[in-house]
Amino acid sequence: MTPSYRSKVSTLLEMGETRSVAKNAVQGLLITSILTSVAAVALETAEEISSRYAGLLGAIEVVVVGMLTLEYALRLWAAPEREPGGTDRPWQARFSYAVSALGIIDLVAILPFFTDLLLPLNQDWLRVLRLLRLLKLARYVSGLALFAAVIHNESRPLFATLMVLVVLLVLNSGVMFVLERETQPKVFASIPHTLWWAIVTMASVGYGDMAPITLWGKVFGGFVMILGIAMFAVPAGILATGFAAEIRKRDFVVTWQTVAKVPLFAGLDAARIAEIARLLKREVVPANYVIVRRGERADAMFFIMSGEVEVDIPPTPLRLGRGHYFGEIALLRDTARTATVTAVSECQLLALEATDFRRLLEAHPDLKESISKVAEQRLSPDR
Repeated sequence: MTPSYRSKVSTLLEMGETRSVAKNAVQGLLITSILTSVAAVALETAEEISSRYAGLLGAIEVVVVGMLTLEYALRLWAAPEREPGGTDRPWQARFSYAVSALGIIDLVAILPFFTDLLLPLNQDWLRVLRLLRLLKLARYVSGLALFAAVIHNESRPLFATLMVLVVLLVLNSGVMFVLERETQPKVFASIPHTLWWAIVTMASVGYGDMAPITLWGKVFGGFVMILGIAMFAVPAGILATGFAAEIRKRDFVVTWQTVAKVPLFAGLDAARIAEIARLLKREVVPANYVIVRRGERADAMFFIMSGEVEVDIPPTPLRLGRGHYFGEIALLRDTARTATVTAVSECQLLALEATDFRRLLEAHPDLKESISKVAEQRLSPDR
């Protein structure tokens, strides 16, 4: 069945495993437009540049907004193709995109321009709104999406830490106000004034515009500094743990999907695939790298996620690509490696260590039978 135009547009605009020259060109053009627009906003604030190249900077803004407006319209039109069951409820799918985080960001990227045409805005604040176009990069830069996911996942402990920090700031401000009010009535004029001192002190910034001069004020100020270091270490630890957990989760999902596509495991249910995925360790090797060498002790077998390897089996070397595996023969026979395997191109591999391999085959005899058949075929003279 020939894909519809809407389906083709959706495929062209959305990120995915399938890459093409057209998709790379479209995404490259959009990223370049966003970065060019942000650079133009920054250059507008330099008076000598804005006065000399005002026409060029204005033209860049018009062209970029035109492209981003077209992109938004196409994403809105193609939204039913991205949502399960969306083709049966196209307007509901389009509404879901419009109110999604990425949909709102896409709208905010173009809305200030059209709003300024109808209701002139303060140009400085308009520039700030135009800088928000950088958020569109979250669709293409995985690091930004990862950060947003970590903040969402760890929102409860981060909010609890923030509340504790607010309480400490207020209490510290109140104590320092009492200690320094008589000596420095103009500097520590009130608790709201003193709150600025508490913020810069606990943040270990220490601008020096407000500083205690009494003995007890200095003692308490030193205590607040130490307390601030400890308090800011808490959210840092929460974020570090959150990043590690999110990366592990994403790696597991990728590994699970890869294992599910391996023909050897095609008939397994999700639970068994997940069991195997937990045993695998990701490795990346460059082109021409010798992964295993004939005569070496066998310590693992490997599944190919991407790239291609060459197995030096006489009389004709064997090439294996994505979805294939190697290194199982020596593990099955408990012998040294029977062939040298070299990466033809950069390869992403999943390694299954010898102990896990044997444990897996003991638990699943049918897998042992399938792997043994493939091993016999590879060693057969008339393969």
